[in-house]
Amino acid sequence: MKAIVHEGKEGLDGLSYRDIYELETTPGMVKVKLKAAGMNRRDIAVTSRHKANQPALVLGSDGAGVVTEVGEGVTNVQAGDEVVINPGLGWRENSDAPPEGFEIMGFPDHGTFGEYVVIPGDHVEAKPAHLSWEEAGVLPLAALTAYRVIFTRGKVKKGDTVLLPGIGSGVLTFALKFAKALGARVIVTSRSEEKLEAAKKLGADRAINTQSDWNEELQNEKVDLVVESIGRATFNKSLSVVRKGGTIVTFGATTEDVVEIDIRKFFYGQYNLLGSTMGSAEEFKEMLEFITANDIKPELDRVFKLSQYKQAFEYLRDTKNFGKIGFTIEG
Repeated sequence: MKAIVHEGKEGLDGLSYRDIYELETTPGMVKVKLKAAGMNRRDIAVTSRHKANQPALVLGSDGAGVVTEVGEGVTNVQAGDEVVINPGLGWRENSDAPPEGFEIMGFPDHGTFGEYVVIPGDHVEAKPAHLSWEEAGVLPLAALTAYRVIFTRGKVKKGDTVLLPGIGSGVLTFALKFAKALGARVIVTSRSEEKLEAAKKLGADRAINTQSDWNEELQNEKVDLVVESIGRATFNKSLSVVRKGGTIVTFGATTEDVVEIDIRKFFYGQYNLLGSTMGSAEEFKEMLEFITANDIKPELDRVFKLSQYKQAFEYLRDTKNFGKIGFTIEG
């Protein structure tokens, strides 16, 4: 099969589009002929984590397609079913944190940037009927991450005010849509005026420049929840606008990982700081039910062919996107 493969060199220079063997469908597994796949910033990180001397790796965590083979013991799907892939391997029930052995498709095992993928049978779910193949293909990782952030960790409810610094990523565009569907008030920040305008079209109630004085812009209004994914560059600004007793949920750090805070101010303010990453199979099913009930679709920025992998990875690296970047898969 044809696939985007990483080997031989670390970083983006190790990428190629070439033929690679197909995996066998062993007991408990299913083979899916992929129709579409989605990119995440994790894919760029994997090109550095996957070392030059390691075996060739098919990248990609997100995907949707048609089941072509069903291994012994699989009863929840059959050949011909249209499915979306849950890339969180080994995390079944909702829990405080992922269990030992939890992995994400696309590293260390083969992922979805190819014509076929073999995955445990309990990690595919019926493709939501209201989504196109391209929309379903970019859904899994970002939508699941946003669902856990907004529902499980952030516990957002109608009337809450939610701040999303750095709007533009797949996760944050989903978080915006989920929070609005729950009846929350949503404030976003970005350095890009184009992204601020795009967020307002999706329903954001306020849109402010990331580099401004947030307290001044908000006229000292405090928020119930901040969804942090930037790290050092914005963390203390986020903390400054959370109400006393409010919450910051962090799921990423696109700037430096290490953050300094005034711990005395933190404990006097009774603030809550929660980590979050991906989500369980239970939450994945709940997320699919929620987007179906509320007719929510991914914000799809651009779709490439697998053979256009260079342009796609450069586009993702340069954070030009507002929403998700996808691949359409032919063959």
